[in-house]
Amino acid sequence: MPPLRRRGWCAALACRLEATAAKVGNVHPAAEFADLSYTELVAAGVAIAPALQAAAQEPLGRTIRAAVAASRGVTRSNANLGIVLAIAPIAAVPDQAVLAVDEIAAILSTLTPNDARDVYEAIALARPGGMGRRAEWDVTGAPPAILMDAMRAAAAHDQIAALWAHGYGPLFAGPVTDIVAELHAGHALGTAIVRSHLAQLARAPDTLIARKHGGAAAADVSARAARVLACGPDAWPAAAAELDLFLRSSRMNPGTSADLSAAALYILLLNGHLQGLLGDEPTIDSTITRGHS
Repeated sequence: MPPLRRRGWCAALACRLEATAAKVGNVHPAAEFADLSYTELVAAGVAIAPALQAAAQEPLGRTIRAAVAASRGVTRSNANLGIVLAIAPIAAVPDQAVLAVDEIAAILSTLTPNDARDVYEAIALARPGGMGRRAEWDVTGAPPAILMDAMRAAAAHDQIAALWAHGYGPLFAGPVTDIVAELHAGHALGTAIVRSHLAQLARAPDTLIARKHGGAAAADVSARAARVLACGPDAWPAAAAELDLFLRSSRMNPGTSADLSAAALYILLLNGHLQGLLGDEPTIDSTITRGHS
């Protein structure tokens, strides 16, 4: 199987590309958070790759727990729990050549109580902020026997849970399609990632912002993102810079939308759509692609 079709390689590179693009309100090479740097994000992407490389041969919960444990070993804080949760069901599809929404749903239909236990353990290891509390199936409590019940309960408050609960169609129709459209419009890959992230923000309020700052704040950010995209080709970069400054000064991080960007990039790398656009992208360490492809 060519390198661009290897699960682990695609996961590591998707994380790197997502982190490198200067998306508004997120970590990138020129901007970091007090407890998370660009270097850590890239390291976390490399760390999760072996677990995702073997995803088709392991129970999904075990894959997620192994990936999160590896990530936490190289970072000071939760770097990519959302990315792992978004990508792992995709990576678990046995035949990546026929990757489709129905194939991902089939993976999620086979979950067991052991998967629920492992996913809850992974969340505890990640120690994510802004999760909120739930009266039923809270992530700090005992895992449910049926993990999808918890995902359905969380779907209104978390966009990754919504993918699990209601299907991956919105990821393919949204961020995946957005990146392709931006590339077809002539934008470089980094710019396409930034603009597709803005498009996702404009399409749906970021649930991390909503949980931390309230629904009204998240809706306001969505409206601001839409206004940035409505600017002309010469004006939108300055408008995006203004939105970025607003988000950072308000301590608002549209991180779940960024996780969706990473998952979209994983799909596009997996199907070879980005081949030829990566330029001199450094080779990801060969340990990522050991094992099954």
